[in-house]
Amino acid sequence: MSDKVFAESPNRAVPLRQVRNIGIMAHIDAGKTTLTERILYYTGVNYKIGDTHEGTATMDWMKQEQERGITITSAATTCFWNLDDVRHRINIIDTPGHVDFTAEVERSLRVLDGAVAVFCSVGKVQPQTETVWRQAQKYKVPIIALINKMDRTGADFEGAVGEIKSKLGANPIPVTIPIGKENEFRGVIDVFANKAYYFDGDNGEKLRVEDIPADLQDYRDEFYHNGLEALAEVDDEVMELYLEGEIPDYDMIQAALRRATLAAKAVPVCCASAFKKRGVQPLLNAVVRYLPSPVDTWEIQGTDPDTGLEKTRHVGDKQPFSALVFKIMTDPFVGKLYYFRIYSGIAQQGMTVFNPRTNKRERLGRLLQMHANQREERDEIFSGDIAAAVGLKNVTTGDTICLEDDPIVLESMSFPEPVISIAVEPNSSGDRDKLSKGLIALAEEDPTFQVQSNEETGQTIISGMGELHLEIILDRLVREFKVEATTGAPQVAYREAICKPATSDMKFVRQSGGRGQYGHCIINLIPQERGAGITIENKVVGGNIPKEYIKPIENGIREAAASGVLAGYSVIDFKVEIVDGSYHPVDSSEMAFKIAGSMAFKDAAKKAGIELLEPIMKVELTTPDENMGDLIGDLTSRRGAIAEINAGDNSFTRVNANVPLAEMFGYATAIRSLSRGRASYSMEPAHFEKVPKQVQDKIVEKK
Repeated sequence: MSDKVFAESPNRAVPLRQVRNIGIMAHIDAGKTTLTERILYYTGVNYKIGDTHEGTATMDWMKQEQERGITITSAATTCFWNLDDVRHRINIIDTPGHVDFTAEVERSLRVLDGAVAVFCSVGKVQPQTETVWRQAQKYKVPIIALINKMDRTGADFEGAVGEIKSKLGANPIPVTIPIGKENEFRGVIDVFANKAYYFDGDNGEKLRVEDIPADLQDYRDEFYHNGLEALAEVDDEVMELYLEGEIPDYDMIQAALRRATLAAKAVPVCCASAFKKRGVQPLLNAVVRYLPSPVDTWEIQGTDPDTGLEKTRHVGDKQPFSALVFKIMTDPFVGKLYYFRIYSGIAQQGMTVFNPRTNKRERLGRLLQMHANQREERDEIFSGDIAAAVGLKNVTTGDTICLEDDPIVLESMSFPEPVISIAVEPNSSGDRDKLSKGLIALAEEDPTFQVQSNEETGQTIISGMGELHLEIILDRLVREFKVEATTGAPQVAYREAICKPATSDMKFVRQSGGRGQYGHCIINLIPQERGAGITIENKVVGGNIPKEYIKPIENGIREAAASGVLAGYSVIDFKVEIVDGSYHPVDSSEMAFKIAGSMAFKDAAKKAGIELLEPIMKVELTTPDENMGDLIGDLTSRRGAIAEINAGDNSFTRVNANVPLAEMFGYATAIRSLSRGRASYSMEPAHFEKVPKQVQDKIVEKK
């Protein structure tokens, strides 16, 4: 890093190289929030340890989180940790584990430099772990793995490390390993420092360092040699020494492991029991040692909004200001809070910034350093930091804010489509406006929550990522916006898709006294593979359609696709080529071409044939062996396809299946009765698949 020279503000509390922006992510119930509470205690932020079990966790500050014992919104906080007498600043975002709140994980990962992935030592790699792991890889976020809950019955450190390798395709290198397990879990061994750590005091705050117990020395040596081999495979310096029969020293191993982690060629693995307060301090050491500072993500790629060409920024306080707004929250005391991560430059209270998406200036009002829902006012926020601002107006999630005389657009975020919808009605006509305001405010906060009006029935339809997601939204309407609403039964958000290519030649002509309307376009409609999205290409030559009418045609096509052709569900994954058309020098207008585009799309779609697609859920079921037959029979009756069956420990079996969401309503009650409350399941959206013909006919008939 020595070649990277940059100027830092003298007002910084901590140099940029000593800053870590990390997220804590995992499957639901792996212990993320408990871990964060321990970190805040050991770093001196909290004087008392909070607990999710008692509803006293600092990071779970929403009433709904405290009641349910789950994380719903990603909370941000800051703490400091000394390693080798050097003070480091760690900005932490504790993300939700429940799949319904996947947008919170997605947007957090976009602005983080590193992540700690928490695994339960008994559950190992679970479905939501795979999802967050993929999200982290998408944004190239280096990861440390923590095998948590080493105190639980059935804890299996080696099994969890094995699944990280086999199921996630990673290269795990354990850096701390357990001393004992289950009730006997007493401490951890630092594999490369060759020391044992024990955690004394009422809250495990006193770290006692001793020699490794003699009966565990061989156990440690095996991990040491395996770790060195794995490191030699991905690091040239270690490989050279290894081939010469020499052993690299401790500092060299640390440097090599850091390089491999930053390049996503290795995943350091630690172990702990956050609940029993053992193993957390060595994890903090690993965060500082192996995860990147903002300096390591040196080049920030973006585009120039004026030219559309690539543009690069560098980290540093004296660089032109650029930041990404990744989250918006409504705060009852200060109004809207806009969370942002600064990539370059400094944000100062009252400064004017520019939003390239809207082409408008904005003013940064108050600047707040957040600690969950507590706020601390700041005059300036430095490069590499995460904070919140009050006073922005026309800004949404994923917007860049920068300087007007040196603008840049940073890479935004993509969010999954909602899979479930319900109709909501206010309980009284006086609540109609309050309901509308509340829903709009919640939709601004959450990109996976959508609100729309059904023109035929006049109902308000809300859509989200699952039943729990919509349940929390309705709960927040009552508590925060004081609106009581009645809801209909949940509906699946189906999609429509094109069966085969088709062409349409469509004219829109109106003559009605005075100026007429004329728009004419010829389009080719082509199906694309799942997940490809919508592509519209202009292939008109010779000026048969003037350039200014191409965008209206595109808008007409997109609007027609959004309202569907077969049953009113949006059409996805297609390509349109606008190939020809004609115009009238007097009668042509943008509106005429927009209508022509919409008519052409609907006409081509009917010729091509439309099929309905339904969301398929990836379901993981953990069942006692004695109930396995009944539960697999139940999944099959729900049109489920069994993907794999893994015999687990303690006479429990894990079943993975793909099941249509439409068949999963009321599933929790069904498995409770079939297994007398002993089975459990989790599910997440996997993909969209064609609906069987007889089911499709029923849906279309209903519509």
